[in-house]
Amino acid sequence: MIRKIKKIEFAVLITVVGALMVNAQNATMWKLDKSHTSVNFSINHFFSAVTGKFTSFEGNFNFDPAILQGSKADFTIVVKSVNTDDNKRDNHLQSSDFFNAKTFPNMTFVSSKIEKKSDKEYLVYGKLIIKDKTKDIVLLFKVTGEMEHPMIKGTVILGLVSNLVINGNDYGMWTGDWAAKMVVGDEVNININIELNCKK
Repeated sequence: MIRKIKKIEFAVLITVVGALMVNAQNATMWKLDKSHTSVNFSINHFFSAVTGKFTSFEGNFNFDPAILQGSKADFTIVVKSVNTDDNKRDNHLQSSDFFNAKTFPNMTFVSSKIEKKSDKEYLVYGKLIIKDKTKDIVLLFKVTGEMEHPMIKGTVILGLVSNLVINGNDYGMWTGDWAAKMVVGDEVNININIELNCKK
């Protein structure tokens, strides 16, 4: 009986150690291809949508569908890189009426876990930090494709896309008169297209 108990204890120990090793194992590290990645947004001005983008950003991605416990992502956007094709509007967006880029130069997302939703869709849980506000959000990322790079031998390309909607008031982005005049809509529609690559 004692020998049997010891065998059970040993089996449990092996299982626990194995689980810890899987959790500690990092998924594949992908490099962000900035030239083929875009962060776009749109927001209503009265009744029409104003579109724009952020041109400066950084991201780190460890992703493998078989090792989701070790998969993670973080993404940082430089606020001053906002571009709506209107310099006056871009400067206003950087002011304290909106993003307050001088005090809060970056927006950041850091994942806490990644779950599979379907063969091509993954839920990325994490915290979005804008200005001095931190909110728990869930991003839906869709895999748009994966293939060997046709021009760079030994390199794999991965495409991802995510669409989300945030409320600017939740992050204190509309302040002063802009919070009361209804000139700018509450909701910001964000579209992120990401191209990643890694060595085989």
